[in-house]
Amino acid sequence: MNRPLPVASTAQVRRYAHDLVRRYPGSFRAAVALNVAAALAALAGPRLLGELVEAIERHEPVAHLDGLVATIAGFVLLQGILTRFAHLASARLGERVLARLREEFVSRVVTLPLSTVEAAGSGDLLTRATRDVDALSKCVRFAVPETMIALITLVLVVGALVLVSPLFAIPLLAGVPILVAGTRWYLRRAPAGYLEQNAAYSDVTEGLTETVEGARTVEALRRGRQRVRRTDDDLRRAWRAERYTLRLRTVWWPMIETGYVLPVVLTLLAGGWLHLRGVVTLGQLTAAVIYVQQLVDPLDRLSAWLDELQVGAASLARLLGVAAETTPAVTGPQPVGSRIELRGVRFGYRPGHEVLHGVDLTLEPGERLAVVGVSGAGKSTLGRLLAGVHRPTAGTITVGGVPLEALPPERLRTEVALVTQEHHIFIGTLRENVAMVRPGLPDPEVRAALAAVHALDWADALPDGLDTLVGAGGCPLAPAQAQQVALARLVLADPHTLVLDEATALLDPGAARDLERSLAAVVHGRTVVAIAHRLFSAHDADRVAVVEDGRIAEIGPHDDLLAADGAYAALWRSWQGRVEKPVS
Repeated sequence: MNRPLPVASTAQVRRYAHDLVRRYPGSFRAAVALNVAAALAALAGPRLLGELVEAIERHEPVAHLDGLVATIAGFVLLQGILTRFAHLASARLGERVLARLREEFVSRVVTLPLSTVEAAGSGDLLTRATRDVDALSKCVRFAVPETMIALITLVLVVGALVLVSPLFAIPLLAGVPILVAGTRWYLRRAPAGYLEQNAAYSDVTEGLTETVEGARTVEALRRGRQRVRRTDDDLRRAWRAERYTLRLRTVWWPMIETGYVLPVVLTLLAGGWLHLRGVVTLGQLTAAVIYVQQLVDPLDRLSAWLDELQVGAASLARLLGVAAETTPAVTGPQPVGSRIELRGVRFGYRPGHEVLHGVDLTLEPGERLAVVGVSGAGKSTLGRLLAGVHRPTAGTITVGGVPLEALPPERLRTEVALVTQEHHIFIGTLRENVAMVRPGLPDPEVRAALAAVHALDWADALPDGLDTLVGAGGCPLAPAQAQQVALARLVLADPHTLVLDEATALLDPGAARDLERSLAAVVHGRTVVAIAHRLFSAHDADRVAVVEDGRIAEIGPHDDLLAADGAYAALWRSWQGRVEKPVS
């Protein structure tokens, strides 16, 4: 069962949004000032139109009327110009904020502990990196500036209406209870609804990703219908979550429509009654009705974009939640030497289900240790703890006297590195793939790293040499070649300790033998922990550790353990029998 990444609280989202605005004070003030100016220009039209009506009623000269019309046209033109620049300023601010959000999110993702990524599953992280980022992009680019413009316009229009006559503010009060009650009802339910909707889409992505990545296994085991049912269940949950937020909108939007249409009707009726009794002029009534009508547009924008703001807030909460799992950069004590010690180490993937039980182990610099045992004994778990992928639930693991968890990721990987069956070739040139641990490295050093792992011959044979595009859509690399690229990265990273977890298990025997030569170049002079089922590597190790039921049952040189005739001797005899058995 995957453990989803955490979600930031509402207070954290608000604080982060406030901090973002404070980072760009000049751009924010310019956007607000231009929007205020555009809104003020828009307010002149109704007032001047009211004066035009009164001027016609008083039979003013045509020249005066023409002057009023020209003034109205001038303000309309000014409003258009200011609105254009206001939108540009808001868009620039939104793009800067969005760029900052994207950069910070990527920075957080690449510092996530590997154990956290594995526990969360690829679906949750992938959904946050795609769907949530896209939703936040739309929110920052459009919803935030449009909401800001709507709020500024709303305040200024109400102020202009009161200046015409305070009596015209009374009809507005009729819509306030409906607007407030409807919005509060919506806001109490919307955040949780959109978080559930996004989480449901994470499950859909997770299921589809697993099915695609394991397509051959699904087909071989005839589990296609089961995967289809899993996808149907995930889609059903996503549909229920989507239907819930849709129901919120279908209730809230009609309430909002009623809340701002009602004041228009009441202003017409009440204003007409007041005009018949001589309380307000026809010009005031005209201006007031237009002002109240102008309130419809910002309120309409608010109702439309507030929903998008809720989506964006939910996405931002999920993106900020990644920060809770990142490893903070700390400056602590530096390791002295490369000796690794485990004392009373315990570990469990789930509470109450320990995999390792009180492991004690010391690795001397330059030592080669083979870790053997039956499947499920805890060998790989021990290796991942040694590499700092997981943290022990109890006990300590130190390198050079410093706890592994106290080292930042970039420093940890110069101390201990994990080499597994899994490897990844990124989209880019071969040079970029090899030198990614030290970007900008000159070609001679990149070529030296490839030569060290016996990969330079095939690298030079590629169409464009080091400039050949590899990865998805590029020149395909064989599994052994991809593993050699991963080993070349290790040569450049230069860790003093390597944990090899079945590094050649998935390769065919010929490729595995070739890769063993490459591996020998990498491990030379380093401390090596080799986790393997094929016991020939144990024969050449300085010591062998036998793991049984999460404990180190035996440890010592190969010959001594054979002489002891214990668990290791039984494994050796069993493996020797399989190796020597003739193939029929």
